[in-house]
Amino acid sequence: MSTEPVVDLIDPPGDGRIQCWCCGTVDAPDRMVHLGNHPEVHLCLRCAHFVHKQAWEIEDGGKRGPAVLARSRFRSLRAGVVRRGWHQNRFIGGKLRWLGRYLP
Repeated sequence: MSTEPVVDLIDPPGDGRIQCWCCGTVDAPDRMVHLGNHPEVHLCLRCAHFVHKQAWEIEDGGKRGPAVLARSRFRSLRAGVVRRGWHQNRFIGGKLRWLGRYLP
């Protein structure tokens, strides 16, 4: 009678790389964001940035002011760019993606 080995989700596999809990990207543990009370949850940097932007948008929901209005306009502008597919254009796509990293 043999049993299958149990893989502990907290311990990384043999090669030391772990998988993003959100998108499934595999990377080194020092390139992942770890959630404090949930050691089994790891987020790649790309997903962590996305979660941060989503949290910022939720926080802005109850606020008013010029900065909130500006961030809201940038978000709607970004949504329009993605909807039209301009971020994948071979001439301006790279510049738009670079700019998107530094805007709310």
